[in-house]
Amino acid sequence: MKPTKVTNSIRSLRFAHGEMTQAELADRVGVTRQTVIAIEQGRYSPSLEMAFLIARVFGVPLDDVFQYPDSAEEIS
Repeated sequence: MKPTKVTNSIRSLRFAHGEMTQAELADRVGVTRQTVIAIEQGRYSPSLEMAFLIARVFGVPLDDVFQYPDSAEEIS
């Protein structure tokens, strides 16, 4: 399974919000710390529901947390 092309700003958002730990974020969205690690490292894409929950924890729009390539060249 190849890594997802979705990138994220979770690590920087965690540090901007009082140096929140991966475990704290995991508790707030109802997943394991390992799941947060995999999402943060781009090895796993969260469900749409989980993505919205993560954005809500940080109080930012979804596209401030997750980014997807814009052009067709970046997607292929």
